[in-house]
Amino acid sequence: MPSISPDDSSPSSQHGMVRVRGAREHNLKDVDVDIPRDALVVFTGVSGSGKSSLAFGTLFAEAQRRYLESVAPYARRLIVQAGVPQVDSIDGLPPAVALQQQRGTPSTRSSVGSVTAISSPLRMLYSRAGHYPGGQPMLYAEDFSPNTPQGACPHCHGQGRVYEVTEQSMVPDDTLTIRERAVAAWPLAWQGQNLRDILTTLGHDVDVPWRTLPKKLRDWILFTDEQPTVPVYAGFSVAEVKDAIRRKLTPSYMGTFTGARRHVLHTFAHSQSALMKKRVAQYMVGTLCPVCQGKRLKREALSVTFAGHDIGSLSQLPLTVLAELLRPAAEGRLGERDPAPDAPAGRTRGKRPAAHAAAPDVHRTPWLSEEKVIAAQRLAGDLRKRVLALIELGLGYLSLDRSTPTLSPGELQRLRLASQLSSQLFGVVYVLDEPSAGLHPADGEALLAALQGLKAAGNSLFVVEHDLATMRRADWLVDVGPAAGEQGGEVLYSGPPAGLAQVQRSQTRHYLFGSAKSAVPARAPRPPQGWLRLEGITRNNLHGLDAAFPLGCMTAVTGVSGSGKSSLVSQALLELVSAHLGRPLVAGDDDEGLPLPDDGEAPAGDAATLGGRIAAGGEHLRRLVQVDQKPIGRTPRSNLATYTGLFDGVRKLFAATPAARKRRYDAGRFSFNVAKGRCATCEGEGFVSVELLFMPSVYAPCPACHGARYNAETLEVRWNGLTVADVLGLTVDAACDAFADEPQVLRPLAVLRDIGLGYLRLGQPATELSGGEAQRIKLATELQRPTQRGGTLYVLDEPTTGLHPADVDRLLAQLDGLVAAGNTVVVVEHEMRVVAACDWVMDIGPGAGEEGGRIVAQGMPAVVAVAGSSRTAPYLSRALGLVAP
Repeated sequence: MPSISPDDSSPSSQHGMVRVRGAREHNLKDVDVDIPRDALVVFTGVSGSGKSSLAFGTLFAEAQRRYLESVAPYARRLIVQAGVPQVDSIDGLPPAVALQQQRGTPSTRSSVGSVTAISSPLRMLYSRAGHYPGGQPMLYAEDFSPNTPQGACPHCHGQGRVYEVTEQSMVPDDTLTIRERAVAAWPLAWQGQNLRDILTTLGHDVDVPWRTLPKKLRDWILFTDEQPTVPVYAGFSVAEVKDAIRRKLTPSYMGTFTGARRHVLHTFAHSQSALMKKRVAQYMVGTLCPVCQGKRLKREALSVTFAGHDIGSLSQLPLTVLAELLRPAAEGRLGERDPAPDAPAGRTRGKRPAAHAAAPDVHRTPWLSEEKVIAAQRLAGDLRKRVLALIELGLGYLSLDRSTPTLSPGELQRLRLASQLSSQLFGVVYVLDEPSAGLHPADGEALLAALQGLKAAGNSLFVVEHDLATMRRADWLVDVGPAAGEQGGEVLYSGPPAGLAQVQRSQTRHYLFGSAKSAVPARAPRPPQGWLRLEGITRNNLHGLDAAFPLGCMTAVTGVSGSGKSSLVSQALLELVSAHLGRPLVAGDDDEGLPLPDDGEAPAGDAATLGGRIAAGGEHLRRLVQVDQKPIGRTPRSNLATYTGLFDGVRKLFAATPAARKRRYDAGRFSFNVAKGRCATCEGEGFVSVELLFMPSVYAPCPACHGARYNAETLEVRWNGLTVADVLGLTVDAACDAFADEPQVLRPLAVLRDIGLGYLRLGQPATELSGGEAQRIKLATELQRPTQRGGTLYVLDEPTTGLHPADVDRLLAQLDGLVAAGNTVVVVEHEMRVVAACDWVMDIGPGAGEEGGRIVAQGMPAVVAVAGSSRTAPYLSRALGLVAP
C-alpha cells in the first residue's frame, strides 16, 4: 500500500488518526491502515473486495464492543451485538453510529413517522396541546397511536381498511361450472376436487354453469360456516353417489366441507406459506374503514385537532406543509389556526392529579393557558426541527403516514440520516453504507451537504460508497481490492483522493479519473421494433399519464427520488403487462422472498387505485420477468447454489459416482435439507450457537461435522476428489474450473462469473447477500436459460445499487446481450453511465411528489441531455462527455 506522509494541510496532521493493525475479518489479509478522524473518509473498491468488512465488520464492530463494555451486563443482553472483530489492535477509535442499508421487508404498520421517531412527540403534542371538543376527556399520547389497543379504531383494528370477500371476487367467471373451477378461491389440486366431490355427495350438480344455480345454494357454497362431514365417492356422479349410499358401499373417504370465504380468511390469517397467502389475498376486497375513514384511530382521538387538523389528516400532509403548520406553535402562538375553544376551562382526565400544587399538570389547565402554550412551543419546536432536517435532505414530498415498504432504500437511508442530523452529537464516527444508493444525482447534492454538516459539527464520517461524486468530495479515500473475495482484502491506497491516480492495481482509479472505457462499445441507439403504449396511468402521483416504451430496446426511466418512476414502471407497467399475459410475474413464482400481505403487500383490493390500460404493443410480448432486490431467501438454508438450481446438477453428479451407486445413495442424500444425508447434530446448518449470556453469542462450527453440514457417511463419497461440502465452499470462480467439463453445472456458474459474482461461495447463505447481489443472482438465473427466444420484457429497479463502476460495466454487457437477443429491457436507474448506454430515456419529474408525475423529456440519450426542463439533463450531459465532469 502506498505510504502517505501527512503534511500540514492534510486532515491527519490537524486531527488524530484511527490506527488499525492486523485486521483479518472475512477476506481482509492482515490489514494495517491509518484513517483520519474529523474527516469524510470514503471506503471504495469492487463489490466483495472487503471494504464493508473493514468499515463495518472491523471499525464499527470494535467501537460497539468497547461501548457495550461500559453497559451493565444485564442490559447488554438486550442489545443486538455485532460480535468481536478479528483484529490485533485499533487505536484512536471514537464511539460509532452505524447507518446501514435496510434489508428484508418491513411491516406496513411502519411509517415515515415511526422510522424518524417523529410520531411519538406528535402524539404528545396532540395529548398536551391539542384542541379538544366540549366535554371530551383528555387523552394520553398512546391514545393517538393506531398500533396500541387504546388508540386503534375498534372496527378495523388500526389497519385503516376492512377486508371482505364477495361472490364476484371468488367467482370471477360465472359461466363456468363448479367442476370447471368456477369457485376460483377454492384450493387447487386434490383439496379443490375434494370439495367438489363433497357437493356431489350433498346432491348438488357440479356440471351446470354457476350462474344457473339458485342464489340460496350459491350463497351457502361461498359463505356458510357449516362444515358437514359426508362420505365421498371419488369420481361418482350425483346419481351414482345416491346408488352407492343406498347400497351401503364403502366410500373412498369421509370428507369435510369448507365454504369458500372461510377457506380464504382462514388461509390468510393462519397459513405459514407466503405463496398461499398471496394466492388467497387476490380474492379479498379492501375498502376504507367506514368508522375512521382510513385514519386508523378511534373517534375520540380524531376529535382532537391541532392547527385545524386531526392527527390522521395532519399525518397525510407533505412535510413541507407540516413544517409551516407547526411554525406558529413553535413560536409561542398556539391556537392561531384553531377555532375558538368550545369547552369549559379546567377539563380533567379522570383521577390524574397534578404532580405538585405549584406546578399544575398541563392536562388540567384551560385551552390556551400559559402552560399549554409553553408545552406546545417546546413540542412543536422539536418537531419542526426534525421535519426541516428531512426537507433539507430532499424528502419534503413525503408524509408521516407514508408506509415504509413503499419507500426506496435511498429514501429509507436518508430518513435514518435525518434523525442523526438533529441529534447534535459530537465526536462520533458515523459509519454509513452507500448513503447515495437509490438517489438521483440532484438529490445526492443535498446528501453531501448533510454529510458535510455532520463533519462540521465535530464528527467523523466513514462512508462505504461506489458513487464517484462522493469520492471526489471526500477528504480521504481507502481503496480496498484489487478484486473480490480471495483476490481482494488488501488496502491498495489510503490517502487524499488525488493520490489514487498513481495506484496501478486499483480498479477504482480508472473511473474516478476518467480513463475507463465502457463495456458496451459506442454505437448508435437501436431503432424501436415497435411500441408498448400505456394510456391513462393513475397511481400515487401519476394522474392520467400516457407513456410509450420502445420494444427491442433498452430504456432507462430517470427522475429525482419520488418523481413517480417506480409508480410507472415497478407498479403500473408490471401489473398491466402481467394482467395482459394472464399469468403472475416470473419473479413471484417461488415462495422465498414473497412479501406477506401483512408485511408490505396488501390484498388486491387494498392496492392504490390503478387506472390505465395497454393501448398497443402488448401482442409483441410473450413473457414478463421482474428482477428486483428482494432477498432470494429468508433463512441461511437458502443459498446461491440452491436458488440458481445448479446444486441439483451437482447432487446428480455425486449420486452417479461408483461409491454412491454402490451404497444406493440418490441425489437427495447430498442435500443438507434432507435428514438422511445431513449432520444430525446441527441439522445441516454447519454451526451451533454458543450462548454466552452477557457477551455476544458465538457461532461455533458443529462439533460433529466441523462445519461440513453432512454426516460422515455422505462425506465419504467424492467426485473428482471433492466432497459435496468442499463444493459448497468453492467460490464461483473456483467452481468454474472444477466443473469445466460438466455443461449442466458450468452454464449457470459461467453466467454468475460474467455478471460479476465470481467471488461468492456456492454455499453462501442468502441472508448474507446484499440487495444488489440478490438482484444479480436473479438476473443470472434468468440468463442461464438455454435459449433466449426474444419477446420477453425485463423490468429492473435500480440494478446498479451496491455495484462498483467495474461491476456496472459487467451488468451493462449482460443487459445489452438480452436486447441483442430480441428482448426489451426497462430499467429504473440513477447511474448516468447506464442511462447514457441506453437506447431510449424517459425522464419523470420535474420534482418529487405532486410536483412530479409527468414526462418532462424523452428520446435518445443525446436528446434528453439537452432538455432544458429536465433535472437529469446536466448529469447525463457529463456522462455522455458533452461537458466536463
